[in-house]
Amino acid sequence: MDKAKKDPMFGFLAILTIASTAGLQAWRTLFNNFVVEIVHLGGDHIGMIQSVREIPGFLALLAIFIIMFIKEHRLSALSIIILGAGVGLTGIFPSYTGVIATTLIMSFGFHYYETTNQSLTLQYFDIKTSPWIFGKLRSYAAASSIAVGAVIFTLSYFLSYKLMFGLSGCGIIAMGLWGLLQNPTRENITPQRKKMILRKKYWLYYFLTFMSGARRQIFVAFAVFLLVKKFEFSVQEITALFIFNNVVNYFLSPLIGKAIIRFGEQKILSLEYGSLVFIFTAYAFVESKAVVAGLYILDHIFFNFSISIRTYFQKIGDPKDIAPSMAVGFTINHIAAVVIPAAGGLLWLFDYRIPFFAGAVLSLI
Repeated sequence: MDKAKKDPMFGFLAILTIASTAGLQAWRTLFNNFVVEIVHLGGDHIGMIQSVREIPGFLALLAIFIIMFIKEHRLSALSIIILGAGVGLTGIFPSYTGVIATTLIMSFGFHYYETTNQSLTLQYFDIKTSPWIFGKLRSYAAASSIAVGAVIFTLSYFLSYKLMFGLSGCGIIAMGLWGLLQNPTRENITPQRKKMILRKKYWLYYFLTFMSGARRQIFVAFAVFLLVKKFEFSVQEITALFIFNNVVNYFLSPLIGKAIIRFGEQKILSLEYGSLVFIFTAYAFVESKAVVAGLYILDHIFFNFSISIRTYFQKIGDPKDIAPSMAVGFTINHIAAVVIPAAGGLLWLFDYRIPFFAGAVLSLI
């Protein structure tokens, strides 16, 4: 583990992961209250925006072709800059179309960084180390989320949404520019195939990735919206919840990585999916503000178990297939993601519990 931490790639990914998470966390913390209080959008609008947000993830396979012209670590840094630009512009366009456009920009940056982040981690660290690396990066991400949450919690009393989005975006862009000046690569890494790879032997990886994407959308698109819309959480309360949530994940994420190494991917994923059947069902019936906050924290903890899907691929996959398979995996992950938020948003209009029942069924499958 100590040797891995000294690898330049670890430091590079750690800084950019902090930037990526900070940008997304700032956007997510402000987004629901911004669109409800300032833009005055409803559940159907939220569902459509969240579907649009996942389009770049669906197009992640294009990263395979981009790295034919740009080195993968350069694409990582450029993606952070694009993410920062999208976050920074959000508050400037307080309209339905404006939110859709800035969300699309932000999302391209976030999803392309995540694609290259997963690929570089699996290429540079072996099967005995990568679960811990993923867990450690998640831990750093949680720490950055805590810092962002604390800053927004304080500034929300004094600054407008426009300024908070703008300052967050500028900070992320600066970290992306730093990344462009770095060269953490080394020569002894297996060259990657720069074309789309689909192999029959990877079918279970594809299936788990698809189902994980579907489950994730219920969590991302509707869990926080439920807190704001039904339970009337303020931006300060949402921020405080995120901070507490990430304190828990700061300590747990490395332990999850170690648990994957010790117990294996199958047991860890089975525990996640079994627990989510209960959590999603509870979302549909809970009436207590404290209980729904607890469910959200548990939901986020189990979300980190999805690291197992990537480390499972590392064990069964050809080392030359890592970069293209991570890109294809991201696209598969987002097939359902493009449809579910929009469909769920419409179903929300009939009964807000329907999307959560759907999440329980997906977890059971």
